[in-house]
Amino acid sequence: MTRLLPERIETPRLTLRPPVPQDAGIIFAAYCQDAAVCRYMVWLPHASVDTTRQFIGWCIAAWEGNAVFPYMLVRKSDARVLGMLDARSTEHGLNVGYVLAREHWGHGYMPEAVRALADTAFLQPALFRIEATCDVENRPSARVLEKSGFVREGRLARYTMHPNLSPEPRDCWIYARSR
Repeated sequence: MTRLLPERIETPRLTLRPPVPQDAGIIFAAYCQDAAVCRYMVWLPHASVDTTRQFIGWCIAAWEGNAVFPYMLVRKSDARVLGMLDARSTEHGLNVGYVLAREHWGHGYMPEAVRALADTAFLQPALFRIEATCDVENRPSARVLEKSGFVREGRLARYTMHPNLSPEPRDCWIYARSR
């Protein structure tokens, strides 16, 4: 089977690679239990590293289906895991999501990773659109997408549950980059 996306993507400062079991403890400590990081996520902060281990197990298995591609963001200078970027196959493109440990916010890592993923994905002739959504109040996430060449296309009313903010569905911006 030809893989839709490669297992490794390199940028000047980062390596994007599939998760390994050893990542669970690292990301639990770095962000999975951090309420500030999880604020706009569709999942609750992890109460224990066991929850994170289960998640990493799911991520590893997801690669086998060739439709979901979770990447760890690893800084080249010190091999430190900074966050994750996830790409999910759609009919003619991808939908992306991401999370970054709080101590690495504001350093341009996520736009660098999202841009590299999009550039790599567009090498596939059948892919012509990459989408992402973010809560309308999540300005930093919107900036990541804008810095990555995505264009805001509109507002999706009551689109996604963000359980750390509200028990009600929340409005999201939809962004896309196409070729």
